[in-house]
Amino acid sequence: MQKYRAHIMGLDGHIEFIVQLVCKDEAEAKKRARALADGYDVELWSQDRKIAEFKSE
Repeated sequence: MQKYRAHIMGLDGHIEFIVQLVCKDEAEAKKRARALADGYDVELWSQDRKIAEFKSE
């Protein structure tokens, strides 16, 4: 299992809060982070590496 962070972004472009994710791989982390993009943009991170960005739906 690997640790990831989903940064939930506010309208001003700053981080509103962070959701810690523990997933078996990057594909699962992307799926879970995408599900969080409900009204907020979400950035998925692994340590200091930005993996993906999901726009609000």
